[in-house]
Amino acid sequence: MAIQIYNTLTRSKEEFIPLEEGKVKMYVCGPTVYNYIHIGNARPAIVFDTVRRYLEFRGYDVRYVSNFTDVDDKLIKAANELGQEVPMIAERFIHAYFEDVHALGCKTADVHPRVTETMDIIISFISALIEKGYAYESGGDVYYRTREFSEYGKLSHQSIDELRVGARIQVGEKKHDALDFVLWKAAKEGEISWESPWGRGRPGWHIECSAMAREYLGDTIDIHAGGQDLAFPHHENEIAQSEALTGETFARYWMHNGYINIDNEKMSKSLGNFVLVHDIIKKHDPQVLRFFMLSVHYRNPINYSEELLEKMKASFERLKTSYQNLKHRLGASADLTDDNQEWLEKIQSLHEQFIAEMDDDFNTANAISILFELSKLANLYLMEKNTAEEVIKSFMDEFETLSGVLGLNLEAEELLDEEIEALIEKRNQARKERNFKLADEIRDQLKEMNIIIEDTPQGVRWKRG
Repeated sequence: MAIQIYNTLTRSKEEFIPLEEGKVKMYVCGPTVYNYIHIGNARPAIVFDTVRRYLEFRGYDVRYVSNFTDVDDKLIKAANELGQEVPMIAERFIHAYFEDVHALGCKTADVHPRVTETMDIIISFISALIEKGYAYESGGDVYYRTREFSEYGKLSHQSIDELRVGARIQVGEKKHDALDFVLWKAAKEGEISWESPWGRGRPGWHIECSAMAREYLGDTIDIHAGGQDLAFPHHENEIAQSEALTGETFARYWMHNGYINIDNEKMSKSLGNFVLVHDIIKKHDPQVLRFFMLSVHYRNPINYSEELLEKMKASFERLKTSYQNLKHRLGASADLTDDNQEWLEKIQSLHEQFIAEMDDDFNTANAISILFELSKLANLYLMEKNTAEEVIKSFMDEFETLSGVLGLNLEAEELLDEEIEALIEKRNQARKERNFKLADEIRDQLKEMNIIIEDTPQGVRWKRG
């Protein structure tokens, strides 16, 4: 079965056929780096990292580009408030971004272009649009002539006439038409700026991604992705700019993830429910946050709450425990049993079901359900009197493969620190000496430290509670 992608452009699922066989060019809009990323930024980072992982799993060579907006009004405001230069603010929060998304299991993009490092490319792009009649200079600003692009509105499925309603020219704007949007902003006194044919200034937001996507992926890309809030006007404007310049289709498949609500309310600073990833992962395992994000289909809205995250933690621990039980049993299994093939076929069937779910527009929610089916089957197998190393290894390989596609790590925590290791050894010695009172006291002490001890026929095991 071929991979099916829901394309926002056509509002339908389409068979995924990349422009070049075996290769995928993918662009994902990155954050504006004026602060730590919030949970809304984390969702596309996790979702499209998973899409990339799955495409690679299916044999594609993926070139993945995700940008940083490292100069804009928010950065300038933050710099003024903190009394620092814009590049310093940007560098700090780019570093923080990598710390957060790597903790969430996201791989680094092949290219992370920055606006400030592609300024010449952006200026050349704007100049070409002016030459073609799609843009004009006005008082040091440059605007895009929206009406000149006949297909404007095709991504958001709106007509020019619909868009005219409510469109206004704001105070200070010098555009000819209320629908025109800015490509270059003339510098205000004291602002960071660059030289251009129209005077000192800086780029508008929309032109940045058009220029960077073209520079690093070419005139036509396979997948352009981002949050649902970017579909209009950001992605609509990208299409208008790019296709006006090149005359080619800008992106063949447009993917957008759904919104995030906080305790059933839309996340916003005004409501005071603005949740930063930096704060969440101080209290919760970042892998649990990733698991939570993937537990809902990427196009559906998702509701975040501390209570839901705690439930996700318990679910994720069940998967980890199942995998660890297999790992623990591995050395105590025989080479052969009579029904190896039957179990191996069941595992292979779940592998195929996982692919079928992910082929259907990257349905991670259903893919996770397959992981739980694998867990149930593994637990059932471990109840067998005789187990085979071949089957145990097959279960483990499948867990590692499928969880790896989702960017989930089922390995146990790293070794305990010396104090806890000493307590476990002390408890083991107490049990050998039949001092069960002391052994129980140490177990309780470890429990208070969030360490759960399990006595199994194969020896003592531990896990974090």
